[in-house]
Amino acid sequence: MKAPTSKTPDNLASTLLAAALALPMMQAAHAESAPDKGLISLKLLDYKDSQPGEDRVKVQASALKIMAPLSDEWSVGATYVTDSISGASPAFHSYGLVKLRDFRRALDAEVTRYFAHHTLTLGASASSESDYISRGMSLQGSQFSEDKNTTWTAGLGFANDTVSASTGRVKGQNKQVTDALLGLTQVMSMNDIVQVNVSLAHAKGYLSDPYKAFDKRPDERNSYTLLTRWNHHFDGTGGSARVSYRYFGDSWKIRSHTFNLEYTQPFGKGWSVTPLVRFYSQSAASFYVDAQPDIYPFAPNPPDGAQNYSEDQRVSAYGARTVGIKLAKQINDDWQVDVKFEQYQQRASYRLFGSGSPGLLPFDARTIQLGLSRQF
Repeated sequence: MKAPTSKTPDNLASTLLAAALALPMMQAAHAESAPDKGLISLKLLDYKDSQPGEDRVKVQASALKIMAPLSDEWSVGATYVTDSISGASPAFHSYGLVKLRDFRRALDAEVTRYFAHHTLTLGASASSESDYISRGMSLQGSQFSEDKNTTWTAGLGFANDTVSASTGRVKGQNKQVTDALLGLTQVMSMNDIVQVNVSLAHAKGYLSDPYKAFDKRPDERNSYTLLTRWNHHFDGTGGSARVSYRYFGDSWKIRSHTFNLEYTQPFGKGWSVTPLVRFYSQSAASFYVDAQPDIYPFAPNPPDGAQNYSEDQRVSAYGARTVGIKLAKQINDDWQVDVKFEQYQQRASYRLFGSGSPGLLPFDARTIQLGLSRQF
């Protein structure tokens, strides 16, 4: 919920780490009763991005997650995340790199009550870094059909953030975000399960980036997201495919499409391999000011009379491709280790819709993630 001021492009490193800790769709769809065992997992992530001739942001992140059943009707969970950020970030478009360094701590906690045909989860979160403090609450409920094949989900979330800048340009500005989610998960057959989620969000307050040379964004943002997932198990190979598509739109006129495909193939002695590909494309925000490399090192002036403007590459029109592979080893009934590598490429020319920003430099990133988990 802090994308507008995040120092890393689209908060990519934290997003990847959060995705790695999320429950698989299949498991979540069958969570109509408290788990029999607890789980503790540790994820370590190394992230590095660059543009031609320049290294940009480096992130070393760790996440410790614990989930434990308290009885047949209650469970609790918590995740503690740290991010160490260093390197340089552009002051405008992909130019004018400015050094940065910061450290973030984040804690999420939740408690779940299991009933005969529904569950109720109450969550709280908090994170802190030198220029950004976030506090949030969430409430989510799920209702199961009599045969347990259909799950309806509804949720509400609220975050109250404080934005500052180490330059002193901004201090103690407030931002509030309210989220709502509706979802349906359906078991279609012994091998197929599908999920559709619709979410809405309303943000208000200080939504600009205080570290950009020219950045004055609207103080409100309404957005909506449609997420569809399909998991299929192949009897012939014993493998499983996970396909998802996400559509995002907002009142800033950004429209994005994300297509993701993973396939997990198990082998003997507990080994499995998961290759993945991801495609992303977005249109530019209505107030985005395009790059003019011919006047570098000077940034383009905002249009005369413009109330809102941004020269942030993250709100330009671009596309991205990600390829990756994960190798996992189930050591025994309780222990599992895994390692994952992803390579990300972002280009204005990769966009699928709308006009792009041909003056932007190519952007690349790679992540390496190590994981260890144990049931107890």
